[in-house]
Amino acid sequence: ASAQVKSCLLLAGLYGEGITEIFETQPTRDHSERMLGAFGCAVDINDSRIAIRGGADLRACDIHVPADLSSAAFFIVAATIAPSSEIVLRQVGVNPTRTGILMILKKMGADIILDGEKEIGGEPVADIHVRAAKLRGCRIDAHEVALAIDEIPAIAIAAACASGITEFRGAADLRVKESDRIEAVASGLCALGIEVKTHHDGLTINGGALCGGRVESCGDHRIAMAFAIAGHVAESKVEVRDCDNIATSFPQFCTIAKTAGMTIDVE
Repeated sequence: ASAQVKSCLLLAGLYGEGITEIFETQPTRDHSERMLGAFGCAVDINDSRIAIRGGADLRACDIHVPADLSSAAFFIVAATIAPSSEIVLRQVGVNPTRTGILMILKKMGADIILDGEKEIGGEPVADIHVRAAKLRGCRIDAHEVALAIDEIPAIAIAAACASGITEFRGAADLRVKESDRIEAVASGLCALGIEVKTHHDGLTINGGALCGGRVESCGDHRIAMAFAIAGHVAESKVEVRDCDNIATSFPQFCTIAKTAGMTIDVE
């Protein structure tokens, strides 16, 4: 259940003789399939089966790269949990294999609207309009987690600010990311006064008020950014340690966060 492994096999299949077939245990991101199609390579997709014939001639073309939904996720959550907030994120990629975070947040009661949906370079894009909303806890199952695996740290912050209990299951892959994200999220939320229980494949989060405190990012860019937005709504200062790793995926995060109204000091 890894888009990265799938993409490696597809690219290897370009150089193989005959047809390479890949079978997915659950849906994963399909950016590689779409881009290979844009380059003129036929990719046969039938339910969970993906097939590619070796020896295809690729042709050059111009590629429009939409804004990244995984990066936008932090601001979507921040605008949802911060009272009276309202933002619009322009031309964000809303590939259906990536929009689990939008589905989950709406399930929790978020006010999110997609405007101007269209397709550019084989990828669907839209403007994402977000208004502050009161969230409620819910159960998030494995098929939903699969469509939002990288956004779970941000969603966990939303869950911490929601009323009631939120439970994630089927997220064992989070233990082998840049950090063990299940433990990193749990430790960070506990440091901010939230009651959390860990499972081998997920978390149970009892929503409440975030207090201030010190959080270790564990060298993980998504943990660092998730707890940075938690600081925006916490009762007192949140200090997130070891944040150089944010540059891994979003080097302008702090600058954009300040522009959006968040108070972030980098030391």
